Amino acid sequence: MTTKPLTVVKCGGNPAVDAAGICADVARLVHEGHSILLVHGGSGEIGRLAGRLGVAQRTLVAPDNVTTRYTDPETLEVVVLALAGAVKPALVAELARHKVPSVGLTGMDGDMLRARRKSAVRAVVDGRTVLIRDNHSGRIATVRTELPETLLRAGYVPVVSPPAIDEQGRPVNVDADRAAAALAAALGADQLLLLTGAPGVLADPHDPTSVRSTYGTAPTGPPAPSATGGMALKLIAAREALAGGVTTVRIADGRTSKPVSRALDGAGTTVHISGARPGVPSPAQAADVPRASA
Repeated sequence: MTTKPLTVVKCGGNPAVDAAGICADVARLVHEGHSILLVHGGSGEIGRLAGRLGVAQRTLVAPDNVTTRYTDPETLEVVVLALAGAVKPALVAELARHKVPSVGLTGMDGDMLRARRKSAVRAVVDGRTVLIRDNHSGRIATVRTELPETLLRAGYVPVVSPPAIDEQGRPVNVDADRAAAALAAALGADQLLLLTGAPGVLADPHDPTSVRSTYGTAPTGPPAPSATGGMALKLIAAREALAGGVTTVRIADGRTSKPVSRALDGAGTTVHISGARPGVPSPAQAADVPRASA
């Protein structure tokens, strides 16, 4: 655990998200004494690079309406190239421009994020539920905290992205929101901020003004049917972070000025687990949280 309160910030990969603005705000807060770990996705850059390389992209829709990226071997290469080769260096350079030292990492570095590769995933295709087997994605099982803790104590901002590493020591794609949640829980973070291309969780997905100030997620099971696509995964990640002991989780707009500061001040949607005391997971929830290893 770090020596001062830690905030984990997830910078969404939606092209509308202002990554430079997020970095500028992170830098200002770090200069004021905040301890911050930055996690990022890169859906926009992955799509752009896949198009340049001629790698077809496919989205899997699970029976519970949660969408994920189909990661065949070619797409996994694109994911690694886009995240580690383009998005991460750009964030590190932007932080350096604001006089904040940072270190870019993937989940594989220092064996930080270990994941179980999914042998098969269920997806709805033409109205039928089928099993997809050639999918190089996984779910985080353990988090090693030595590397990010060392960097945080030394005054660096760790900048972390997928992939993780699987049981055979091979890269595997993991959802960046859930990676942020796992890191926040393992590091004992006080807050997790998921910054995205929406103002928060919407009561009406077609009305951007219908932002919920709070959202109570069920202790288990899929999110509400109104939460679809990437927002459904964010709510799952939020639940996992809360179950792991993170006190505050907010889903907020990454397109505004000072997005981190606004989220810290309460902008967006504060997520809580329905019927649970803050910071106290039920046994079922706690069993589902990735473990930290020293």
